[in-house]
Amino acid sequence: MVSNKKTTLFLVDDDALFLKSLEIDFMQLNEYTVKTFATGELCLENMATSPDVIILDYHLNGIDKAAMNGLQTLDRIKSIDPDIPIIMLSAQDKIEVAVNCMHHKASDYVVKSETAFIRMQKIITALLKLNKIQKELNWYVDRM
Repeated sequence: MVSNKKTTLFLVDDDALFLKSLEIDFMQLNEYTVKTFATGELCLENMATSPDVIILDYHLNGIDKAAMNGLQTLDRIKSIDPDIPIIMLSAQDKIEVAVNCMHHKASDYVVKSETAFIRMQKIITALLKLNKIQKELNWYVDRM
């Protein structure tokens, strides 16, 4: 039984150029339904559509200082759906930032770079495999 369902991916970043570039990269793979948002607030308004994975910028409030930052958005998303995989994305290459994201229950952390897209692809594949295994395991455990 092979599923042809595309993975729904939310991309959240206030850098319009980077966001568009990422959207194009993922759309070319033809494995994803991609929705983009310039703010955490817009992402949260669309959570009812149940994305499979969210890629979330760490800063998010670079244009609108009143907007939620990435960690606030991450916390709100996790309060809605604690199981959704969220990959944090940042231009910051500081271990403290990555550790802080993981403390807030991010699935992974990627530094914006020329290899970021390839890293995100690999992470998404691994996260989706892990979710599938977890669901199968839960199915068996429920029947024991």
